[in-house]
Amino acid sequence: VEVTLFDVRPSPYLQSNQRMVVGDMLDRTAVQTAVAGQDAIIHLAALADLNAAKNRPLQTAELNIMGTLNFLEAARESGLRRFVFASTIYVYSRAGGFYRCSKQACEAFIEEYQQRYGLEYTILRYGSLYGPRADASNGVYRLLRQAASSGQVEHTGTPEDSREYIHVEDAARLSADALAVEYANQHVILTGHHPIRLRDLFTMFGEMLGREVQVEYVTSSDPQNSHYQVTPYAFHPRVGRKLTTNYYVDMGQGILQMLEQLYEEGFIPVIGER
Repeated sequence: VEVTLFDVRPSPYLQSNQRMVVGDMLDRTAVQTAVAGQDAIIHLAALADLNAAKNRPLQTAELNIMGTLNFLEAARESGLRRFVFASTIYVYSRAGGFYRCSKQACEAFIEEYQQRYGLEYTILRYGSLYGPRADASNGVYRLLRQAASSGQVEHTGTPEDSREYIHVEDAARLSADALAVEYANQHVILTGHHPIRLRDLFTMFGEMLGREVQVEYVTSSDPQNSHYQVTPYAFHPRVGRKLTTNYYVDMGQGILQMLEQLYEEGFIPVIGER
């Protein structure tokens, strides 16, 4: 399989069977050139940080909606076989702010392109991702870095907040699997196998770090807090299918990978005995 990566900066992880194209998804000509000759698109690019998006409605709409439309137009013009779109479980939710709004709009455009132009799609609704190569915009990385560097964590919410975290390697593998014919014109949910309460996650941090982790639970001053507590779901009529696998990265192992990354980045002077 030949893979072309399209991003605003070169990938430091480029593989031998991958080609890198540097460009901006708001540049229609650059997008059209990159898409020409491809069989399928997996469109992952977005302003995806909920906390950033809630204060930047115009930028969120420009990047997430117009960027997606540029790829949709390029896909239609080049006769692409499948358009795979990275959405979010927040489309079901009352939480998620402008990020949710942008993804809802994108899903509607994608469905309309299929109805009007016959462009086959798969919409992937991702849950809470974690794992290697994360940065401070990722919730687990941000909390784990606090715990590792200072032993203190601040979480906006309650100890009972629950998430179904999915490791990025599992999400990547399942995203590729979703190119199969049975997922054509389907909405697919990609979340973890087991829900975990935040208080249990912080206990796991402490046990793996070999230190006590102090947690401060704070109440958001934002009446429209972008994050959910137990479930992202609110009633909407369009239902998605959950795609899972029996082979997946255990969360403890995934956290260990992230601790190794934090150690390499200098946030942890020593991690126990090696």
